[in-house]
Amino acid sequence: MLQFDTLIIGSGLAGLTLALKLADHHKIGLITKKSLTDGASSWAQGGIAAVLSDEDTPDAHTQDTMTAGAGLCDETATRYVVEHGKQAIDWLIAQGVPFTRDSNSEIGYHLTREGGHDRRRIIHAADATGFAVQQTLISKLLAHPNITVLEGYMSVDLITGKKLGLSNNRCYGAYALDTNTDEVITIAAQHTVLATGGSGKVYLYTTNPDTSTGDGIAMAWRAGCRVANMEFIQFHPTCLYHPHAKSFLISEAVRGEGGILKLPDGTRFMPHHDKRAELAPRDIVARAIDYEMKKAGLDCVYLDISHQSVEFLQEHFPNIYSRCLKLGINISREPIPVVPAAHYTCGGIVADLQARTDVKNLYAVGETAYSGLHGANRLASNSLLECLVFADSAARDILSMPLETSPTLPEWDDSQVTDADEHIVIAHNWAELRHFMWDYVGIVRTNKRLQRAQHRVQLLQNEINEYYAHFHVSSDLLELRNLVTNADLIVQSALSRHESRGLHYSRDYPDMLENPRPTILTPPGR
Repeated sequence: MLQFDTLIIGSGLAGLTLALKLADHHKIGLITKKSLTDGASSWAQGGIAAVLSDEDTPDAHTQDTMTAGAGLCDETATRYVVEHGKQAIDWLIAQGVPFTRDSNSEIGYHLTREGGHDRRRIIHAADATGFAVQQTLISKLLAHPNITVLEGYMSVDLITGKKLGLSNNRCYGAYALDTNTDEVITIAAQHTVLATGGSGKVYLYTTNPDTSTGDGIAMAWRAGCRVANMEFIQFHPTCLYHPHAKSFLISEAVRGEGGILKLPDGTRFMPHHDKRAELAPRDIVARAIDYEMKKAGLDCVYLDISHQSVEFLQEHFPNIYSRCLKLGINISREPIPVVPAAHYTCGGIVADLQARTDVKNLYAVGETAYSGLHGANRLASNSLLECLVFADSAARDILSMPLETSPTLPEWDDSQVTDADEHIVIAHNWAELRHFMWDYVGIVRTNKRLQRAQHRVQLLQNEINEYYAHFHVSSDLLELRNLVTNADLIVQSALSRHESRGLHYSRDYPDMLENPRPTILTPPGR
């Protein structure tokens, strides 16, 4: 049995920040499914939204966030995040993150603007902000003597008092599959933190990395935690449409710097859908693109930034410029083919301002959590800010508690299972799940589609549970099991919302209700 003061599951920005803020006082174990750089945080292009300029105010950022959230943002949580934004950015700068400089700016850094923001407030490192932040923090992490990093470890399930037959239901750690040896190990911890990201891989087309399989959400649900707002899956409007470009995102900042969305004949269409045109929030832009594609039978639409100079594009979007050029698209001369793709899970595990969940000593931070910040639609570049702010508040809460002795935990028992005789079941079910979620639970929904999806989810759950009960676990099986749980939660939530709001658009309920409430699901038997 491995033993730590705090176990952090996930190596995105939330997990890394929390580890660094705890490590001077706690022995930290950080596990990650693949390598430290394989999460969604490294893929974030645009930047981090924060009030840094004298021309900006916390009230303005809060209002933009709540407008994008379509009446479902928790105002207390939103203000909490916004008001801690500058402190979070100052901490990153102190760590050495190389944000893009601007000698003409009052703060010395370039601020860009993205859809839904009424002013420039996005601090960034060119068009690879997430990568720059992650690389900086990883170098600090690997140098800290109190942090043990376990790469290639896939969490199986949380170990709770309920599972141990105790009267309390606190969390004591987790079981994890060492994918290098196929051995399940026991990890004990005083505090366990889920920082596992979202569930974008439940959809056929996504901007997310392969690691985004909703593991934390599924484990927390099985452990007795409530989840909220799972129907609100953000589809990023502009994913590069190219057969050799897997999940490559064209940053929101391209539209912030003047990019225009066009049909194949060059006609601009966004002003017909919203007065903010290309700078409307993501849900509106994604639905507009989806509408235009279906109306004309298009494979994609086009994002045109060619009116900007080569020098401007290479300075502001060096990665997008070079990646497109390698694929034969010169963005200084021609538009970029784009389609919407599943991008961000706005709901998740219910957590408070200290990132505490319904299970004692279990925390949830980042995309895996429902903090109340995003409401029915996340405002661009608020996600990395959320990671930073709630990692800090979780760290302060964890450090305020005295350390106790962990009980001896039982080893993983696989004495009653055998090796799987064939793996085609997992591959087939994985493909089926992602296809019907895209077709039935996508950008535009109907009751009939949702009911079809629910029926198929139930059939898959039965097959996967039977498979899980009889065979040794594998990372593919664990991810599929978690994805099906996430799909079930998304469909349940979508069926229960009898209106169209934000990212949830239903043809059966096209209007908005007057008094909206979050969708909160409670695990059976809780």
